[in-house]
Amino acid sequence: MMLKIEQELWNKGYEYLACIDEVGRGCLAGSVVTCAVIMPKDVLIEGVNDSKKLTHKKREQLFDVIMEKAVAVGIGEMSCEKVDEINIKNATKLAMLQAVENLRDKEGNKVVPDYLLIDAEKLDTYIPQLNIVKGDAKCHGIAAASIIAKVTRDRQMDEADKIYPEYNLAKNKGYGTKEHIDALLEYGPTEIHRKTFLKKIMNTQEQMSFI
Repeated sequence: MMLKIEQELWNKGYEYLACIDEVGRGCLAGSVVTCAVIMPKDVLIEGVNDSKKLTHKKREQLFDVIMEKAVAVGIGEMSCEKVDEINIKNATKLAMLQAVENLRDKEGNKVVPDYLLIDAEKLDTYIPQLNIVKGDAKCHGIAAASIIAKVTRDRQMDEADKIYPEYNLAKNKGYGTKEHIDALLEYGPTEIHRKTFLKKIMNTQEQMSFI
């Protein structure tokens, strides 16, 4: 079932299906990260599913398998500053387009897809597309993209945790857990926090003293 959507498009003559997903949309800290991945025809990787339903260990294992088998992979990223500037929805769309633009094969050659399968969003592009609500649970390629994006962003948060250990970013990955919010109230935001996401947490934006 997870290949049903792709199979229909392959049967219509489309070859390079770029499947796209994002991670970090609801986070208080860090970038929104996207991935576009083109998988070979008829390749179904056992265990690939919505990244949120997988354990950390399983995601890491599948990350390596997907990267090995994929025809091409591209990563997109919009910073917390960009999220604050243009809002999270627009930042997510730009990051998705960036991921498509960054699609490269194992030799580093650019790969241009002839169709896009996107989790929920509609992108401003000439490439034909299908927008699938909860696509990471319905489409193998989108699920694979969600895993690559999740592992990529989680690793970024692990590195950020070394710089800002008070917020325990390695554990909460930038999401608004109680522990994270308590740290924000005690220490204030850092330069990697999204100001526009903190208005309900902090009393006023003027009270924010950045580390």
